[in-house]
Amino acid sequence: MHVPLGRLSYDAAAEIQKRMHALRVAGLVPDVLFTVEHDPVFTCGRSAHDGSFRVAAEDVERAGIAIRESERGGDVTYHGPGQLVAYPILDLRLYGRNVKSHVRSLEEAALRTLERYGVAGGRRDGLPGVWTDRGKIASVGVSVRKWVSMHGLALNVEIDASHFAMIHPCGLPVRAVSMNDHLDVPARLADVEDEFCRVYGELLGVRWLETSLETVLEAARV
Repeated sequence: MHVPLGRLSYDAAAEIQKRMHALRVAGLVPDVLFTVEHDPVFTCGRSAHDGSFRVAAEDVERAGIAIRESERGGDVTYHGPGQLVAYPILDLRLYGRNVKSHVRSLEEAALRTLERYGVAGGRRDGLPGVWTDRGKIASVGVSVRKWVSMHGLALNVEIDASHFAMIHPCGLPVRAVSMNDHLDVPARLADVEDEFCRVYGELLGVRWLETSLETVLEAARV
């Protein structure tokens, strides 16, 4: 199932993920793909440290950006308006019990989405995520417990570059870019969301049924 959450804070989405993860582990719901656009937030993965930020905490606070710890892998990254965030809650026992393959599927979905828009993207050896010739355009960070995944991928459609400039994205001295930096006709976030869900479903061999969070939770109570 695909559950679009719209614009939502990171804290609210994290609570939804945790609840859905528990339900998936218990076998009470099928695989679920959440898509969301977050309010501005820096999330710090297990590899984050003080040097991950280029500015002081006071500068981040003045910019109105939250800072949150995350149980996902990786360093610090940014989520905010104009970015598609995908959180697949998948039972990886159904997909080969392979976390690396899970990460590569997310990357591949982003690459194929970019290709549909005529944007050339690629991988870099040893570095999760997706790049173009101008910088990093998508970040990946996942957590897997009891073979059920959480967290996922963030694809920049039209982000505030000044926010990304406050950090070393994923701990790297690289520039973050958006799809619309490469396009003459700007892409719409809703259209990119639809395309990403379609190609990601193709990669997994599933066809997502779009539904609401309330419907999923109500079905779990039956």
